[in-house]
Amino acid sequence: MRLTKSAVASIALAIHWKLTDAFAPNLGAQSINVQRLLKNTPSSGPPGELHVLASQASAAATFPQFNFTQPLDHFAKTGHTFQQRYWLSTRHFNPDSTAPVPVIVLDGGETSGEDRLSYLDTGIVDILTAATGGVGVVLEHRYYGESVPVENFTTDSLRWLNNDQAAADSANFMANVKFPGIDIDLTAPNTPWIYYGGSYAGARSAHMRVLYPKLVYGAIASSGVTFATLKDWQYFDIIRRFGPKDCITQVQTSISEVDALLAKGGKARAAIKQTFGLENLTHDADFGSLLASPLGAWQDNNWDAAVGSTSFARFCTAMGTPNNTRVEIASGIKVNAAVLNYAAYVNRTLAARCRPPNTQDDCFGTLDPSAYTDSDLSQTWRLWTFQYCTQWGFFSVAPPSNVPTIVTRLMTLDYAKLICEFAFPPGKHFKVPSLPDIASVNKLGGLNIAADRLAIIDGQADPWRPNTPHSDDAHPRRDTTLRPFKLIPGAVHHWDENGLTNSTAEPATIQAIHQEEVQFVKAWLKDFKKPRRP
Repeated sequence: MRLTKSAVASIALAIHWKLTDAFAPNLGAQSINVQRLLKNTPSSGPPGELHVLASQASAAATFPQFNFTQPLDHFAKTGHTFQQRYWLSTRHFNPDSTAPVPVIVLDGGETSGEDRLSYLDTGIVDILTAATGGVGVVLEHRYYGESVPVENFTTDSLRWLNNDQAAADSANFMANVKFPGIDIDLTAPNTPWIYYGGSYAGARSAHMRVLYPKLVYGAIASSGVTFATLKDWQYFDIIRRFGPKDCITQVQTSISEVDALLAKGGKARAAIKQTFGLENLTHDADFGSLLASPLGAWQDNNWDAAVGSTSFARFCTAMGTPNNTRVEIASGIKVNAAVLNYAAYVNRTLAARCRPPNTQDDCFGTLDPSAYTDSDLSQTWRLWTFQYCTQWGFFSVAPPSNVPTIVTRLMTLDYAKLICEFAFPPGKHFKVPSLPDIASVNKLGGLNIAADRLAIIDGQADPWRPNTPHSDDAHPRRDTTLRPFKLIPGAVHHWDENGLTNSTAEPATIQAIHQEEVQFVKAWLKDFKKPRRP
């Protein structure tokens, strides 16, 4: 297959998304290291990945891109504006319908909007517009993709990257956009707008329904992380609870023995680092946090192999099955065979990528502030990092001592939040707080966020579920048409967002949630009434 230049460009963006998706686990500085390493030393990957990327390139070519002028600051006059990108689907638009015709807008979230275009083609936006005769839109988030309002990503330049400004962008867009090629007025509130988002964008979807109820007629928050927290130990605990039993046993055994040998120091400490091929990595916390990297692939499990990743399954295969075999790694020092399996995987997938002239501290160290000072527009890792350092938290840490762990106990809050200090020194106009202002998120409802025509859709095995209204710590709710509250059995991260052209080929649970979403959105639309003119 010969790809056009535009297809190649879209493939590059899709690769970028796979390497830098902000919610692939939030390991802070170590995740930035891994992103850089993978970007600079790419592997060919399994054959299926080319199919995914080519498919996304096709979607990019199908839907036209437009721009909408936004102010840099919605709450103070700066005189500066920027162009916010959006993509439009009118394939199902039926302006002659006697029923209310909605605009279904999908929030691009913390990545390029081009990474979401497949949802206009076969995903949730196409499903809902086909059922309602509506218009579909993907709206890119400020600072991401090409909707960049500044010339660099310094602390001062990022000060307009916050929840209030992003929400105001969406509200301004809904109230004022004029869609090219469509003569009738489809602005809110005269037209019912249904807001959809997944993950961080899912939280934004719920927040938009709460903050702008007159503009957002209805919203669907899929895996919406509406509860911000500082110590996000539950992310890995969900993986521990729902991951393959043998694999999790192997990981727990390995981490327990690694931590014990590190704590002994001296010869034991040196031996375990050498076993993982990381003998020259100076700091133990860097070593331990790197071992958590393969676990984040759990989030990429998806019912559609063309969308998800098999990385976690490959990791578990490499971990083998539990047994009591002990192997000597240095004179007088033995470990369970699981540790050797873990070490072989880390050696092959991570340590081996660190090549001269880089040292292992260059590749995997996180305690050198100078490694995080570049602030040109290519440093896109700074965007979500800034957001979690200022408002969202979600620092990856080990669980309390009374809870079993699959990550090192060396992953503490003090270690995790160092990236905020290193990457964002105080500017002339803005200073990053010592701890994120999670109250600014949780005041909108947190685990208890609720509103009429706000649907909460989550996955049972989603590592972000503890930050959603389906958290085990949240109050139970009824599932109603006006306030849908649905948990997809066995699902991971926003599994309802993607779909297939032949919907009958989808798993039964996915067919069911898609049908339910169509049903409650159509029921909502029956109650829509245009506001009275003043």
